[in-house]
Amino acid sequence: MAQAVWGYDSDNGPERWHENYPMAKGDKQSPIEISSKDVKHDSSLGPWHASYDPGAAKTILNNGRTCRVVFDDTFDRSVLRGGPLTGAYRLRQLHLHWGSSDDHGSEHVIDGVKYAAELHMVHWNPKHGNFAGALKQPDGVAVVGIFLKVGKTPKPEMKRILEEIDNIKTKGKEAPFNHFDPSILFPKSRDYWTYHGSFTTPPCEECITWILLREPIEVSSDQMARLRSLSKSGENEPVNPLVDNWRPLQPVKGRIVRASFK
Repeated sequence: MAQAVWGYDSDNGPERWHENYPMAKGDKQSPIEISSKDVKHDSSLGPWHASYDPGAAKTILNNGRTCRVVFDDTFDRSVLRGGPLTGAYRLRQLHLHWGSSDDHGSEHVIDGVKYAAELHMVHWNPKHGNFAGALKQPDGVAVVGIFLKVGKTPKPEMKRILEEIDNIKTKGKEAPFNHFDPSILFPKSRDYWTYHGSFTTPPCEECITWILLREPIEVSSDQMARLRSLSKSGENEPVNPLVDNWRPLQPVKGRIVRASFK
C-alpha cells in the first residue's frame, strides 16, 4: 500500500492503515462508541462558543475521500472557545463522513445508534504556531462533531454545501465557496460529550479534543443521496461513488468520556 493512497476499500482501508501509519494502532484513537452508562457528567464543563466570520470561507473540494470546505485560518477570524478548551482555536476546514444508505455513515456511535452522516469542523490551536505544529501536541486540535439524521425536513442550512456538489462531482475538483457562516449548521442544543482522541484519517494523530454534539441536525433522504452522487474517481474515469468514507469504532482503552449535561 503506497503512502499516499490510503482509502476506504478493502485493499487500502482502515484495517490496513497501520501498515503505513503506525499511530493508527495507538491508545487514543477515534471514533469510539459513546455509552451513556460510562459517561461522566462534569459540572465544570462550560458552554462552548463559536464566532465565525462568513468571509473566511474560501473553497469547497472533492479530494476523492470526502467533501471539504476550506476556511482562511491565517489569523483569528473564525474561532471556537470555551467548553473543554483553553484559549481560542481557529477553524480550518469542515468535512463529512457518510454511508451508502441512510442507516449508517457516522463515525461515532451513540449507545449503538449510527447516524446517516457525521460533520466534522476542524479547529487548531494557534499557540502551536501553525497547523503542522498543532498536530504534534495533545491540545493541538479541537473538532466539533455534528450528527446528521434523516428526517422529513431537509436542512435548509445544508443546502448551500449540497448545491455546490455538481461543481465538484469528481476527485480533484474545487470550486469557490464564498460567504458562508458554518455556525448555521449547529443544532439548537449546545449539549456535548468530550474526550481525547485522534483524527479518523491517516496519519491518525492523537491531538484532538472532541466536542460531539448530542442533538443531531436533520437532513432529507434526497440531501443524503446528493452527497452520495460524488465520485471518488477523476473526471475522465468511470464514476465510482464516494460512499462509506467512515472509520470503524476504535477501542476506548480506559479513556473517560465527559458530558456537559446530566
